[in-house]
Amino acid sequence: MMYPLKFEVILKSILWGGSEICEFKNLSTKQDGIGESWEISQVKDNVSVIANGEYKGKSLTDLIHDKGAELLGKHVVDRFGDKFPLLIKFIDARDNLSIQVHPDDKLAKERHNSFGKTEMWYVISAQEGAGLYSGFSKQITPEEYVERVENNTIMDVLQFHPVKSGDVFFLPAGRVHAIGKGIFIAEIQQTSDITYRIYDYNRKDANGKGRELHTALAKDAIDYKMYSDLKTEYAPKCNEAVLLATCPYFTTNLLEINNKKTVKRDIADKDSFVIYICMGGTAIMTDNNGVKTELCQGETVLVPASIKFVELSSDTSVKLLECYIP
Repeated sequence: MMYPLKFEVILKSILWGGSEICEFKNLSTKQDGIGESWEISQVKDNVSVIANGEYKGKSLTDLIHDKGAELLGKHVVDRFGDKFPLLIKFIDARDNLSIQVHPDDKLAKERHNSFGKTEMWYVISAQEGAGLYSGFSKQITPEEYVERVENNTIMDVLQFHPVKSGDVFFLPAGRVHAIGKGIFIAEIQQTSDITYRIYDYNRKDANGKGRELHTALAKDAIDYKMYSDLKTEYAPKCNEAVLLATCPYFTTNLLEINNKKTVKRDIADKDSFVIYICMGGTAIMTDNNGVKTELCQGETVLVPASIKFVELSSDTSVKLLECYIP
C-alpha cells in the first residue's frame, strides 16, 4: 500500500548561502553557508531517498521503476516515462545570485538532452529593502543584449521588484531573472539543472577570476519582450485552495488552514502525485487508508497518485503549498 512519502534532505553548501534553511527546517545540524535544500529531486547524482515507512532507504528512481503510475499517475507516466518531472527546493540567498536564464524544452533537448526549466518562487521571508530581478524594463534586441553584457550595462534594462513574505513570481523558461540578497524562497521547477549565467556583477574569486558567462548560449534562450505584470497577484483565503500558478508543467495552490478546520483534498481526480510543502505551522495529513502523517514547517511530502484523498488539519494554523502535474 502506498503512503505519503518524506525524503532525506539534500543540503547544498554554496558561497552565497546563508543560515535560514537549517533553522527553518529545524535541523539538528545548524550549518551556515547552505544555499539550497533539495526537497524532492531526481537530478543525476542528487536523487532523493525516502526517509519514512516501508520504503525508507529506497531512492525515488527505484520507487518509480517499481510503482510507476501508482506513484506518479498514468497521465504523468505517459508524458514523462520514468522521469520525475519536478524539482522542489528551498533557496537562501545571503548575497545576490547571478543574472541568469534557462532554456525551454526544445532548446534544452537539442543542446543538453534535458528538460527546459520553467519555475516559480514563493517568498518565505525577505529582509527590509530586499528584492529580485525578473524580466526586462524595456524591450531590447539580441544584439543590444550582447553589447550590454560586454559593457556592463545589462542591469540598466532589468526589472527590479522589492519583495516581502508571501510574494509569488512565475518564471517561464526564457525569462531573465535573479534572486537578490536577503531573500529566502521555496522554488518549484521542472527537473533541470541547466542554467545560463548572463552577468555576475564582475565578482572575482580568491584567484582574481570571474565566473564563466554563457553569453552566446543565453542569446538564443532569452525572451526579449517587456512585460508589465511579472509579479503574481492573489487574494489569500482561509481553509480553501488559492491558485498561485498553473502551466503545462505544474499547478501550485496555497492552502492556509486555521481555527482547527479540516480541509479535504482530492487526489484521485488529478491522476497525478501531489506535493505538499509546509511554509509554517504543523499539519496532520490523514489519507483515505487512515495513514496519518505529520507535516511540520520546512517539510515536504509526496502523496502518491494512488491515494484517493487526504484530509489536512491543524490545531493552530498551517500554511502549505500544494503542487501537482495538470
